Amino acid sequence: MNQPEIAIEHGTLTPLTPDGHAALTAELQRLTVEVRADIAERIRESQQHGEFSEDNSELDQVKTEQAFVENRIAELRSTLSHCYILDMEAISTDTVGIGALVQIEDVEFADKFEVRIVSSVEADPDRDYISAESPMGSAIYGQSKGELVTFEAPDGPKKIKIHAIGR
Repeated sequence: MNQPEIAIEHGTLTPLTPDGHAALTAELQRLTVEVRADIAERIRESQQHGEFSEDNSELDQVKTEQAFVENRIAELRSTLSHCYILDMEAISTDTVGIGALVQIEDVEFADKFEVRIVSSVEADPDRDYISAESPMGSAIYGQSKGELVTFEAPDGPKKIKIHAIGR
């Protein structure tokens, strides 16, 4: 059993691609340095001008934003302290696993596309980063080149064929 499977099964560490780790680290840096400072400055300015009163919606909005940012910072710190960075050169090209770049064909429409299988923290459909826990990700996880797989998509069952597995 390889390291990504252990992490998913036992919930001990979250596997991240090097790019995913860098993106989460950059987001944490931006939130702790830039966004926190911006929120603090907005609160200071409003206090200096006496704009906060008991029913001040601006203060409520800033406090809500501050709470959201602090929660996201805590989430990112937890994720980054309980993860490991995948060695992309060690990713198997025999079966689909975390980190694999998979060329797939939608059998119904004969459309080919590529997805990278990642953990749920790194999933980003806009970048074609698909969580191993998603319907498609879990259907192809552990499968080999040439296999036909059916999974339940939001708009009904989909049949896909795995054409290639890369890094």
